[in-house]
Amino acid sequence: MSDIRILASDLGFPEGPVAMADGSIILTEINGGWVTRVDADGEVTRLGKPGGGPNGLARAPDGSLILCNNGGSKYLPDSFMGQGPSDDYEYGTVEQVNPQTGARRLLYKEASGHKLSAPNDLVFDRNGGFYFTDLGKRYHTSRDHGGLYYAMPDGSSVKEIAYPILSSNGVGLSPDESVVYVADTESARLWAFDVESPGTLKKQSFPSPHGGRYLGSAPGFSRFDSLAVTASGNICVATLVTGKITVFAPDGRILDQVAMPDTHPTNICFGGPDMRTATITLSGEGKLGQMRWPEPGLKLNFQQ
Repeated sequence: MSDIRILASDLGFPEGPVAMADGSIILTEINGGWVTRVDADGEVTRLGKPGGGPNGLARAPDGSLILCNNGGSKYLPDSFMGQGPSDDYEYGTVEQVNPQTGARRLLYKEASGHKLSAPNDLVFDRNGGFYFTDLGKRYHTSRDHGGLYYAMPDGSSVKEIAYPILSSNGVGLSPDESVVYVADTESARLWAFDVESPGTLKKQSFPSPHGGRYLGSAPGFSRFDSLAVTASGNICVATLVTGKITVFAPDGRILDQVAMPDTHPTNICFGGPDMRTATITLSGEGKLGQMRWPEPGLKLNFQQ
């Protein structure tokens, strides 16, 4: 088991951690609808008003946070995971969040002629735009398709760039930003999309329905959640059910599987002076953990 320190507990399915310059972590609690700050000493402060199902967070060029919100899920008393849309669900959204107050402003609720279903995760490129995934809502007898989108943080532009993806979740960029990686939850597959220019993917003839290159999967049954990329270009995928962080090389080889003290590690981010402080959301137990990672993470664009 990894040598991991628990920074905070009693969180409602934590996701989307963002490492801040002062050592604090801003994250989301999907179960409860909160954007939450966890200070370096573990003090938990919930920001603003709760709403929907907040998931992925990323720091924008102007210092605000951009939030992927799945619109709300139903939580049963005996389950820590959402079981389909909440009773008041209408659509998913992308929102701007004030990191001090938690105040939110709607940016997008539709793209390419249809409503957003369940925006999940995002990553900024160096040009100031961001790629984000839509997981798709799961219903009792059907589900919405997921996809990959590109948008600007001022609310001026959003477009669908890869569709349909079964259940697109984690998203990240290679260090040179020539590749966008997407982790597909239900198929537990890691996909790569080659970038022609910011927000435009190269046209490919791969046999996938969305044009992505298949990179790899984890052995046995598992489900993929979010991901983070290291400075060397390796892709660290939070792997549900098996309770591991699966580390892929850019060519798809599995380099390591780092065991976590939770069956549902959902997200990993890197911070600290040397970028080797890995913060991991342990969502099955509702905890936030930190550990030293074997190599530095890739510093995100606009990260403090």
